[in-house]
Amino acid sequence: MSNIAHDTLFATPLDKTARFSFDEEVVACFPDMIRRSVPGYGQMLAMLPIFARRHCLFRQHDDGKKVSRIYDLGCSLGAVSFALADKFAPDELQILAVDISAPMIDKAKTVLTEHYPHHHIEFILADICELPLQECDMIVLNLTLQFLSPDKRLDLLKKCHDALADGGILILTEKTHLNDEQDDAWRVERYYDFKRANGYSELEISGKRNALENVLMTDTLQTHHDRLSQAGFERSLTWFMFLNFASMIAFK
Repeated sequence: MSNIAHDTLFATPLDKTARFSFDEEVVACFPDMIRRSVPGYGQMLAMLPIFARRHCLFRQHDDGKKVSRIYDLGCSLGAVSFALADKFAPDELQILAVDISAPMIDKAKTVLTEHYPHHHIEFILADICELPLQECDMIVLNLTLQFLSPDKRLDLLKKCHDALADGGILILTEKTHLNDEQDDAWRVERYYDFKRANGYSELEISGKRNALENVLMTDTLQTHHDRLSQAGFERSLTWFMFLNFASMIAFK
């Protein structure tokens, strides 16, 4: 994407009660924010079309076309849709990109329609906890579950499991924490070193940390896998990990 704004949201002191939200300001600099804040993000995206090619069932439709349906729940600016559309022909996929933030959906629709005008990408402004899901072959929750209230997470995963066709997969990418306080503190500090190396100041690091308090609530990896099992998934494994960020795949 061109004309990406530099993330300077937390470069000046903010009211300590200010909370992070996916508004127009965040939308403007979101690609830069993700690139500099989420280690391994590009590699995680690059694997999605590989997983889709391996695990998605291309179902025969009445019109003779074979198509696979994929949900991107909490799509933000559509990075998952970009990764998939770039590697699949327009008539191979139906992508349903869902987000509760109108600015995110509007921007994603504008940019993806420009780059992939012939792909079937549907943009849905909705609460993913309330949205009924059609039968599908793959669901991506990319840094999404962590922003939901913990009491809603299992129900959402159950709904995802029920919507997936047999053999379907769920990709769950999350920021995590460790139960061991010493190990967790070391890993968090190395994460802040990662952000410092990407040009964030101490003010920006502490400002974003304060803004995300009680907005982004992490789980341990074990909690995620236990919840996936409770939701009905046959098995799950952690396929990628970089510092405190992990991506899991769950199989139905």
